[in-house]
Amino acid sequence: MTPTEILVVALVAAGTFFAFVAVVGIVRLPDLYTRAHATSKSDTLGILLTLSGVALVFGADLAVAKTVLLGLFLFVTNPTAAHAITRAAYDQGIAPWTTETEGDE
Repeated sequence: MTPTEILVVALVAAGTFFAFVAVVGIVRLPDLYTRAHATSKSDTLGILLTLSGVALVFGADLAVAKTVLLGLFLFVTNPTAAHAITRAAYDQGIAPWTTETEGDE
């Protein structure tokens, strides 16, 4: 394997790991706000790492420019969409999860 191929494998593996972390966040976290936070941060990083690996595979080509533009678009829109969703939930009165429960003294 060439050093470029090793770097591509490492980037795609890291991207897959962060995508997996996002899935675990959806399953394990208690409410909409924490789930949105985990998925928007982890998923964005996972996508950017995977797209970096894709850009290295293509080399210097028009596909790399498209990959970079796609990465920038996702870097901006993914957290913005998560913020809009959580803001709408807050405006609708969905309360954030707290560790306090009724009856605790």
